[in-house]
Amino acid sequence: MEEGILPHSNPGDLTYDEMEYLASVNASMGVMLETTATVDAHAGKRQKTPEQRLRTIQVAGEFAVPFTTGILVGLGETWRDRAESILAIKALHERYGHIQEVIVQNVVPNERSEFESPSIDTMRRVTAMARYGLPDAIELQVPPNLFSVDDLLDCGIGDFGGVSPITQDRINPNFSWPELRRLEKLADDAGKCVTERLSVYERYVDQEREIHGPQRLDRSWVAKRVRKTIRSNDHLARLTSSIDSQR
Repeated sequence: MEEGILPHSNPGDLTYDEMEYLASVNASMGVMLETTATVDAHAGKRQKTPEQRLRTIQVAGEFAVPFTTGILVGLGETWRDRAESILAIKALHERYGHIQEVIVQNVVPNERSEFESPSIDTMRRVTAMARYGLPDAIELQVPPNLFSVDDLLDCGIGDFGGVSPITQDRINPNFSWPELRRLEKLADDAGKCVTERLSVYERYVDQEREIHGPQRLDRSWVAKRVRKTIRSNDHLARLTSSIDSQR
C-alpha cells in the first residue's frame, strides 16, 4: 500500500483469525466457489469441498470483506449444479451484501487434467444464467484470456477482470492477456467503454455497514489504512469519483 497498490488476496480457506487479519490489510479478497457439487476434480491430497468454500465466503461476509467469487464450468458438474452454485452465491450476498463480482470461468485443459474446455454455447448459457440469477449489484466477469469474450458480451458480462499489460496470468501462464486496444474495440462495438477500476468496487469504499459476525473496531467495508491509501493517492482517489460517471 505504501506504493499506492491496493492488495487483493486469494488465499483459499481461512480461519476467523486469518480472515480478520487479512481484512485489515486488503482492499478486497476472493475465493472461487467453483461448484457446490461433489466432483472428482476436487479429490486428492489438496481436497476442496463446497462446504469449505462456502464457509470461507460466509466468513468474509461476517467480516465485511468486499469479495470476488465464481464458478468453474466443465468440472463434470450438471446444469442443476451450476444453477445451485449461482443461487448459493446469491443467498450469501443477500445475507451479507459483500459479493462485488462473480467470475464465470471455463476449465482450461492442461497436463494435470483431462477435462475439455466447454463449448461456446455452454458458456453463453451459463453466463446468461448467472446474469439472470444474480442481483444487479453483482458484476459478472469472464476472463478474456481464457475464453473468447467476443461471443459473451451480449450475455451480461460487465467486467474483464485484472488484465495487465506488463504481467502474465500466473494461474494460467500459457494464456496471454489480450491487448487492451482489442478489448476497447470490443467494448466500443458493443456500445460500452473500458474503464480502469480499483480492486475494490467503488460503492464499498466509504459505505458503513453492520457487522454480522465477530466484531471489528473498524466497522466500514474497507479498513481505515486501505481507505487512507486510496484518499492519499491522487490516481486512486480519481478512480473512486469517476467510475460511476463513466458507466
